[in-house]
Amino acid sequence: MFRQFNSFTNVFLDRFLFERYGGIEYTSEGWDRLEQACAAGKGGIIVMSHVGNWDVAAHLLRRRGMELLLYMGARQKEQLERMQKTSLMDEGLTVIAVDHEGGTPFDILEGLRFLRKGGLISLTGDRLWTRDQRKVEVRFAGGRAYLPEAPHALALASGAPLFFLFSLRTGEQRYHIAAHGPWHVTSSSRRRRDEAMRISAQRYADILCETARRYPDQWYHFEEFLLHPSKGGKD
Repeated sequence: MFRQFNSFTNVFLDRFLFERYGGIEYTSEGWDRLEQACAAGKGGIIVMSHVGNWDVAAHLLRRRGMELLLYMGARQKEQLERMQKTSLMDEGLTVIAVDHEGGTPFDILEGLRFLRKGGLISLTGDRLWTRDQRKVEVRFAGGRAYLPEAPHALALASGAPLFFLFSLRTGEQRYHIAAHGPWHVTSSSRRRRDEAMRISAQRYADILCETARRYPDQWYHFEEFLLHPSKGGKD
């Protein structure tokens, strides 16, 4: 636990140093496919995880000329969260804060407009913000978990490709940015829509699980994740 806390502290320190002085060193894989999606005019949907340092990846994407809209959960009385959103907007990113009520249809329409302009939108893939949020049940590390439905539903509705992006700390102010994908969520009929989203969510869960196994001290998910049988798990 101390190791994870120390790693979490380094994330905030890297954010501060990067914003003030730059100088982050990084390697990347798959970013060419993100750029191709933008150039094709269809945009792309990034499924973000609370693994590593997502802020660094967002800033670097913007500095490489890609337009980015972030959906972020809004919590009250969190000074660090407000500083984070301000920093991202100062960089020229668009941020839509989704409150505990789950946002509005206008928030989704804004995302669809952003995609049609060839932009990238980012949604959380590994954390539910509200109890009533639409979710998908997946297998995870020998158990089961709920993941947000939104990224997969939006990919199905828009036709935009999905990317699973991880920004992993490999050393002092050094990162590896990995973009998995693209994948398309398609359904031959309305009856098969739920299955198409479940398959997409399971693909993400498998990659998230493997990444968390490789970098266990960099998954900053501090809430209950795996389901117990009494809470809806089937195993």
